[in-house]
Amino acid sequence: MRQHRMQIPVLCMILVGLGAAFAAHSGRAQGLSPCAQIKAACEQAGFTQGAFREGSGLQVDCIRPIMQGTSQPPKASKPLPQVDPQLVTACKARNPNFGEAKALPVQAPTQPPSPSRSPRSETPHNPASQALSATSKRPNIVFILTDDLSWNLVQYMPHVVKMQRDGVSFANYFVTDSLCCPSRSSIFTGRYPHNTGIFRNVGPDGGYLAFLNRGYERATFATALSATGYRTAMLGKYLNGYLPMQHNVASGWSEWDVAGNGYPEFNYNINQNGKVAHYGNDPTDYLTDVISSMAVNFIKQASDSPFLIEIATFAPHAPYTPAPRDSNALPGLSAPRTPAFNAAPDANAPKWLSAHLPLSEADMAAIDKDFRKRAQSVLAVDAMIAELEAAVTSSGQADNTYFIFSSDNGYHMGEHRLLPGKMTAYDTDIHVPLIVTGPGIPAGLRVEEGAENIDLCPTFIELGGAAPLPDVDGRSLVPLLHGQKVRDARTVALIEHHGPLKDWTDPDMPAARSGNPTSYEAIRATTMLYVEYADGEKEYHDLAVDPNEMRNTFASLSNEKKAWLHATLAAVQICHGAQNCAAAEHPTRSAMQQ
Repeated sequence: MRQHRMQIPVLCMILVGLGAAFAAHSGRAQGLSPCAQIKAACEQAGFTQGAFREGSGLQVDCIRPIMQGTSQPPKASKPLPQVDPQLVTACKARNPNFGEAKALPVQAPTQPPSPSRSPRSETPHNPASQALSATSKRPNIVFILTDDLSWNLVQYMPHVVKMQRDGVSFANYFVTDSLCCPSRSSIFTGRYPHNTGIFRNVGPDGGYLAFLNRGYERATFATALSATGYRTAMLGKYLNGYLPMQHNVASGWSEWDVAGNGYPEFNYNINQNGKVAHYGNDPTDYLTDVISSMAVNFIKQASDSPFLIEIATFAPHAPYTPAPRDSNALPGLSAPRTPAFNAAPDANAPKWLSAHLPLSEADMAAIDKDFRKRAQSVLAVDAMIAELEAAVTSSGQADNTYFIFSSDNGYHMGEHRLLPGKMTAYDTDIHVPLIVTGPGIPAGLRVEEGAENIDLCPTFIELGGAAPLPDVDGRSLVPLLHGQKVRDARTVALIEHHGPLKDWTDPDMPAARSGNPTSYEAIRATTMLYVEYADGEKEYHDLAVDPNEMRNTFASLSNEKKAWLHATLAAVQICHGAQNCAAAEHPTRSAMQQ
């Protein structure tokens, strides 16, 4: 059963920090309004009115980033002072425009495509109008992010299958890294790993602390939308290394119910808006069900403000714990036997893969057992989606709410002779579902254009009508959601991985035969996969003839095509910003014709 164990000293710690910052003003800080306290904190930190040219302007370099929850301008010369998020909330309640730039004018919303029109019309893309639904209200967004869910589990989720029928599915949607924290960092910020610096789950280049210390908590889709009046809720799994009893509520979230080690689904802690609650081993403590109830309650809280919910399950991540009610479901289920299952690596396979021995009968039996448990565990996720849909309907918001279903990465189970795991550049690990329903979205649409998880952040921001974040590498998918053709659709998806993993504190540390590739950079287009490993090896798969990625044909390519592929990868892996990254993809357009 749930027990409140302790009060995290979040407010006390922040007030102590503010007290130190206000030491010179302690005599007159008493009784100041919340906005005045933020201004005083900036002044004490050295920011002054009119000094923006020196990077220490009071409004531009301090107050505005604090209020909007964004990064400082690049030329800012002083760090932001520590300010209690509750103080920011209180200030916004009194003065919603304090420190904010003037809002962009929002045009009247466009109507959704008529059923009689072609679902892929040539309607020009208008960001301001497309950000809104066909109603006069800004839309709600419910984002369901699963953990390690691969495409082969969707068939066991009837409500997700229904989402496919009712909405849009992206056939070529990929993640920036098949590893939890790098992928989630890309989702939150819209940036590639080479721009976030987040490449692992732990250590100086990974995990929650690296994300926090780099200032990215102040530059997410949550901070952008909350600055425009959205109610925001973060529920379930946040970033690897987040400890509910030690760490704070992140900027931009008005509701915060985040667990720590929730992988077993029982006996875990949740930071609930600054308080720690412990959940035990009763059936009612099953984590997916707990966060589902929290999300339903959040939806039911009547408000005139639109809302965004990210509900991030730990399922179906290992140890693949199903809800007790589902522990006997799907009897006899076994893992899919694709052509790649237990297939011997070809003669040109990279060294990290080539030495793997065939799976034994015991290996395959264990894989089948684990696959069944994974399928059982997503039954509760599917039931959660049904509960969220019912809550939205009962609140009268069904016609004004987008549902987005996806995963942070995929998962291999026996393919290429690998025991269960991830982190490879193969489709089992990087190709995951992205399924969306909502206002103006054609039913049953399958989008073939490429998309990547860095595109989610700008998509959510455009749907909510918020000002774009700076330095985002991704591009909004809103036109594709509404069936429009896009001239500059993504040509390649970049995958970046630092390996091999060696830290046993990492929950994703692979077993000896699960696959632990060396560092690599890769690009995935609709018809090919190209990988460059840090040890100099290269890998190429023509997916038209090798959809299971079993034959490395790089050596047979023409020198011209090899040069084009290398040039494209080299350009994309250092790109910065949406326009620059889109331009970096162009050489591949020619290469794919060779």
